[in-house]
Amino acid sequence: MKNYGFLLVFILILSGCTKTLSEEQKDKYITEGKEMALATANKLGSNLSQKMKEGGVKEAVPFCNTMANPLTEEMSKKYNAEIKRTSDKLRNDKNKPNEEENKIIDYYKKALEANKQLEPVVEIDASGNPHFYGPIIMQKKCLACHGSVGKEVSVKTDSLIKSYYSNDKAIGFKEGDLRGIWSITFSN
Repeated sequence: MKNYGFLLVFILILSGCTKTLSEEQKDKYITEGKEMALATANKLGSNLSQKMKEGGVKEAVPFCNTMANPLTEEMSKKYNAEIKRTSDKLRNDKNKPNEEENKIIDYYKKALEANKQLEPVVEIDASGNPHFYGPIIMQKKCLACHGSVGKEVSVKTDSLIKSYYSNDKAIGFKEGDLRGIWSITFSN
């Protein structure tokens, strides 16, 4: 009988530790997550556009290789959150998705195939922190490096990309495809 009492207390403690978000909290984190994702995308995009103007993909690819993650980390510090871009078709192995991110990517792919509106997802992660996920949709201007080789991506550009990213899988996209997701962990 003592073991059942301990088990009941343990279950009550455990159920008190599981955290859920109210709709108001979810709305708050969706708004903040969208703001962080947009600001980070703009920071990366404006820098990348500048490199494209300076020398095309010859300047843009090395920039992405050395500066995309540091700029994302800079934005993480600015917002006091962990901001990450990830995909199931990686260019940079440092952005590898975890199990939950893979589930979210699959969720968005299925929603896109079903012609559903892609909405951000907010949930409590395994560490008990609020977590925002938002889709990254392929834009036409990104196809020069992420489109199909021989079509939008020249063979020369593909060779340059592979010289920086030997395991590159981030090609073959079309405008409107799911490129990946924003994965933002809020500090508690």
